[in-house]
Amino acid sequence: MDHLISPRTADHGTVVERALARLDLDAKTRLLAGQDLWSLPALPEIGLGSLVMSDGPIGVRGTAWTAADPALTLPSPTALAATWDPDLARQAGRVLAQDARRKGVHLLLAPTVNLHRSPLAGRHFEAYSEDPYLTGRIGAAYVSGVQDGGVGATVKHFVANDAETARFTVDNQVSERALRELYLAPFEEIVDTARPWAVMSAYNQVNGVTMTEHRRLQVDVLRREWGFDGVVVSDWLAARDTVGAITGGLDIAMPGPLTVFGPALADAVRAGRVAESAVDDAVRRVLLLAARAGILDGAQPVVPADTLPPVADGRLLAREVAARSFVLLRNDGGVLPLAPAPGETIALIGSAAREGRVQGGGSATVFPGRVVTVLEALSGALPDGTELVYAVGADPHEGLTLAGDGFDLRAVLRDEHGTVLAEKCLEEGGRIRWMASALPGGADFRALASVEVTGTYTPGKSGTHHFGTKGVGAFRLRVGGTTLFDGVHRPEGGDPLGALTGRPIERGSIRLEAGVPVDVSLWAGDPKLSYGPVEGVTFALAHRPPAGHGDTLVDEAVAAARTADTAIVVVATTEAVESEGFDRTSLKLPGRQDELVHRVAAVNPRTIVVVNSGAPVEMPWRDEVAAVLLSWFPGQEGGAALTDVLLGNEEPGGRLPTTWPATLADAPVTDVTPKDGTLPYEEGVFIGYPAWQRHSAAPAYPFGHGLGYTTWEYEEMLATPERVEVRLRNTGTRSGRETVQIYAAPLHPQPDRPARRLVGFTTVTAEPGETAHADITLAPRAFHVWDEDARRWTVAPGPYLLHASRSAAHDLLTTELTVPGRS
Repeated sequence: MDHLISPRTADHGTVVERALARLDLDAKTRLLAGQDLWSLPALPEIGLGSLVMSDGPIGVRGTAWTAADPALTLPSPTALAATWDPDLARQAGRVLAQDARRKGVHLLLAPTVNLHRSPLAGRHFEAYSEDPYLTGRIGAAYVSGVQDGGVGATVKHFVANDAETARFTVDNQVSERALRELYLAPFEEIVDTARPWAVMSAYNQVNGVTMTEHRRLQVDVLRREWGFDGVVVSDWLAARDTVGAITGGLDIAMPGPLTVFGPALADAVRAGRVAESAVDDAVRRVLLLAARAGILDGAQPVVPADTLPPVADGRLLAREVAARSFVLLRNDGGVLPLAPAPGETIALIGSAAREGRVQGGGSATVFPGRVVTVLEALSGALPDGTELVYAVGADPHEGLTLAGDGFDLRAVLRDEHGTVLAEKCLEEGGRIRWMASALPGGADFRALASVEVTGTYTPGKSGTHHFGTKGVGAFRLRVGGTTLFDGVHRPEGGDPLGALTGRPIERGSIRLEAGVPVDVSLWAGDPKLSYGPVEGVTFALAHRPPAGHGDTLVDEAVAAARTADTAIVVVATTEAVESEGFDRTSLKLPGRQDELVHRVAAVNPRTIVVVNSGAPVEMPWRDEVAAVLLSWFPGQEGGAALTDVLLGNEEPGGRLPTTWPATLADAPVTDVTPKDGTLPYEEGVFIGYPAWQRHSAAPAYPFGHGLGYTTWEYEEMLATPERVEVRLRNTGTRSGRETVQIYAAPLHPQPDRPARRLVGFTTVTAEPGETAHADITLAPRAFHVWDEDARRWTVAPGPYLLHASRSAAHDLLTTELTVPGRS
């Protein structure tokens, strides 16, 4: 059964109209506003249950920000796109729907299909690719998988929400052609082929209009032109104006209950500023969403329980996706895969090998039930007699991190008289994240006057320790009887989620002795935060240990590498570098990690570097090492998957979904900072590899690049304007997987048109000596451009070269065809 085109749609319409007819104005407008942070209100009078939403896209966190209910944690979206495999993306969506149903979630707030316009974008890891076609194909498969499982998917952030700087207020100035050919294209593909139940409207403006009020894009384009019949939900706190939002195409204003909808919308209708028919249209769409999810009496869910996909092993899938996403950038001399023998020594180096960063930071954070590290997995997989030596090497944490190891903390909640309302041991170290309705011990949010994080810290090192705070409001920080800070922090800027996504701020330092406990207290004098309808408590104690042992740590790692047969260095970004809420200012690895790699490579010619980041980083040592392997943010099973790939049990299957520059200065598009509130997309349609192809500098690694553990010969290519067939043969000594990429290049390109575009791709597998056939359907608009004068898509006729390629810069077969003119 195809769950995307349900025969129950007509039945749903009848049930929806009956339910709508029984609602008065106040009930209707209440339904368009969240009842809390994550749900819509139930309306028992019409048999409507409460619709529950949850953040994604790598896992289903649920309605509480807590590790008490863990979530399956898949690799980052960029990693999923690196598989270039829509079938695998669909499996990922299905297993997330499985977890959503377990948690009572009806609508997953994913996927993110904004583009990698600039490598500096802080939320780069949460989006798929720089290419709109690859983004649309992977996103559509993910949405199909989620909705196969009877859970709605929410495609976000509509549209041009491609950076974090001033994201609530920035006016992104984008040409109509760039909108159509780039930024709208993934949304259109997903609406057309996967029929998502919801789209999320972005914070930013586009060409002077706030997206939650952008009638031309949300109504004229999304609904009328594309035929989208789902709901449009605001990003959290994005809706600003009642009349503007409802007439601009917004259906649900989140979170609630105090939003621009609800009573405010009812008042606007009674005052004659909004037609009740506009409210009715939005309510119809919300009721249809509820019917699809099976929480409206009289309506069968789109996916009945007896037709759900078979239960999948989420851990196995997470491991498979991770291995298939790893991109082998360099493999000099075939150093990978490893074949360790008894008596050999492997040096494993890097803080990230012991801890690992499995996901990006911000609202997409989930809490895995377990995390497999590289150190743990590799230690258990090496054959008897092979020695594994571990060294930290270099700490990537340059600044403060949230209080963790060595801290024994609890939170004390008090009222204005100092009376203790509740106490709670802190399992997440020094971080406080509570919603007003879920305070520890059932404490009354209205009575809360202060929260103190208090306890002890036992240093692991002697020296100067640095302490700080994260959050807004009045703080008093004391360590070992010394007051390090007593003041108020009120950040500038318009991001209401800054308390959640901002960086910690250092407040003072003190000398401590290793092994000697000291008392620690962080008192928050006005802990209650309120952003519109969102009320809660969020702040954190932060810490940085002495940096004086950096030379020793690097020297120890170099010594271990010098005597080892192979050195594996795992380098990483941190949450202070790569996260929601801010953009990057540099592509350099934090700390002394570059120095570490240079020095290890100088003493061991078999140095393998694993890059644990969600977005491009500079790799000034890349030509000095034997192998470079990208692991992205690999999810909870990342260590196991990496061990599979290092030892050759699995082939690294990934290909770059975005171009990696050698340096930030080389990148053709970098600007993410608005001037006077405006960010012009001056590059037009030239982002990603089309921009690099007319740029003076060459990238470190081109879009689509990635090596495997076997070799391939491309033998023949046949093409029409609709499809391409490629015959290729595995010429290596082991089975393998190849990603065949098809690019269309006008034989006589115009200067305002990209020299080539990805128009098709597929993956094939073959045993040694075996022939594989790649049958690739080309993108429906492979040869179209947006005509701004005619305001429509038109065919660009003429001769084209079709390339069967291993990357955007490595063509293996080419054929010429002529595209006739037609519209």
